[in-house]
Amino acid sequence: METPVSEVRLRFLGQSELSVSPLGLGCWQFSRGSGFVGRYWSNLTDTDILDIVRVSLEGGMNWVDTAEIYGGGKSEEALAHVLDQLQQEGSSHAAPLIATKWWPMLRTARSIPSTIDQRIACLGGREIDLYQIHQPFSLSSIASEMKEMAGLVKAGKIRYVGVSNYSAKQMVEAHRILQTYGLTLVSNQVKYNLLHRSIDQNGIMSAAKELGISIIAYSPLQQGILTGRFHNDPSQISAVSRSRRMMSGLDDRSLARSRPLITTLTALADKYGCTPGQIALNWLIHYHGDTVVAIPGASKVRHARENIGAMTFHLERDELELLNEGSWAAVKK
Repeated sequence: METPVSEVRLRFLGQSELSVSPLGLGCWQFSRGSGFVGRYWSNLTDTDILDIVRVSLEGGMNWVDTAEIYGGGKSEEALAHVLDQLQQEGSSHAAPLIATKWWPMLRTARSIPSTIDQRIACLGGREIDLYQIHQPFSLSSIASEMKEMAGLVKAGKIRYVGVSNYSAKQMVEAHRILQTYGLTLVSNQVKYNLLHRSIDQNGIMSAAKELGISIIAYSPLQQGILTGRFHNDPSQISAVSRSRRMMSGLDDRSLARSRPLITTLTALADKYGCTPGQIALNWLIHYHGDTVVAIPGASKVRHARENIGAMTFHLERDELELLNEGSWAAVKK
């Protein structure tokens, strides 16, 4: 279920001029197996990464999301390398919008301007369209960090400012401070999917809608659980790393709780001629209008093809609500 690029309806990211596809390519898996965070994934080959990026961009995605902490710049470098290759091939999809992130742990805000040239270098000199504070814990205040981020915008080093893993209160504060510099907070990147609905309860979603801030949903398939593959074949769980099992909820009780939702996803997938995972992604990018975009990863080309296929149709409103009800039932039990 692929679609020409022209048929993917773009939407503005927050109150910016960035016009993005509903799904962007998450690039955590390009960390080369390096660093504490990067070891979560195996080391993909250059060919694998090139094929995944090519299929994603040619299929309709027009932006990618990476981060400094993903292998200490290895993901950014891998991304730049394959984009260089696409450019050499003469591809018209070699220049996606780029989002990356500054890692704040045990750092002060002064590290934001002092490390930005390294980020740009890792990205092969490419422009950073969206620069995000990766999480709210650092040695500096949000005010100090937003001041430095605003300085990067003024200096032409980045185009827009986003945050990640911020609470509603922190997000609102960051937005308010940026407004004093004539800017707005574009996005908050948080975990969000049919099995993880905390932002609907803690004020993040409502504040984002009120202020015109986009939600960038990471882990949109709950580490693969929403594809139904672990329900259909529990033996696959043993092949998943211990840390991933702990983070994802791959235990008997959690799987039993989510089984009715997987059944609904599977029935809708049969109707639309797609996969349960594509239905889950479609719900994510449509249930809240244009507020939520998502960044599914892909460690295989077939994952990339499934991701782009999720942008080729639109669930009916009653189907969106059916999944919403099934989601809450799975979350609240």
